[in-house]
Amino acid sequence: MIDLSKFAVVLVAPRQPGNIGAVCRAMANFGVTDLRLVNPCDRFHPEAVKFAVDAKLLLGQATLHETLSDAVADLTMTVALTRRCGRLRGELHPIAAIQPLITTLPDQSRVGLVFGREDCGLSTEEVAQCSHAATIPTSGVLGSKGSLNLAQAVVVTLYEMSCERTYEMPESVDAVQPLPSHNDTEALMNQVDLLVNRIGYSNPSRPEVFSGMLRSLLAKARPNIKELNMLRGVVKQLSQSVKDWPGRRRG
Repeated sequence: MIDLSKFAVVLVAPRQPGNIGAVCRAMANFGVTDLRLVNPCDRFHPEAVKFAVDAKLLLGQATLHETLSDAVADLTMTVALTRRCGRLRGELHPIAAIQPLITTLPDQSRVGLVFGREDCGLSTEEVAQCSHAATIPTSGVLGSKGSLNLAQAVVVTLYEMSCERTYEMPESVDAVQPLPSHNDTEALMNQVDLLVNRIGYSNPSRPEVFSGMLRSLLAKARPNIKELNMLRGVVKQLSQSVKDWPGRRRG
């Protein structure tokens, strides 16, 4: 069974104080205490306090962040919860498929569950910042678009993470070498972006296409910190080698 204390719940720009309170209540029921809020409404609004019930302490303990990147900087794995799919939003897993991936992480790993705005969810750019994307399958009958209330989505997700399942365990990640944090991966992404722009490889009008594919590749490969640093070293050396290159000829 997964230790839920390794999870952080990240809410991006929640606009309803009651939802923040209800999320705190849900987290407390599953033993999750790490709440991170990105540009939220007033977390101490009476509605938030009311819906938190006996989990009011989590309202005060929640950390505030200006950007999603800052909120997930120290996390090993981040899962964006979204109902929308698209070429730029990466591979979309059913939420039940995420738990087996988490069981292969080293014990010290931290996992972020990222939820979006009540009205429009997470943007494509925000989903791209996460290592994985998942959805809660719904039928969408009676005119519903198949989306859940924010607090409902958190409850279902935490429940799925807590369920004991029987499945064939994939090969575990090398426990000796820790996995990179979000910040480590972003550092590599920034280096690669500069390099591919310098050599004219990526489409300058749609650089997010290449970046999205590379993020997806890294999420599947799950290099440890030593392997990621090796990649950073290679990219750094390549960047030095093409520093004086006049650029790719066009036309």
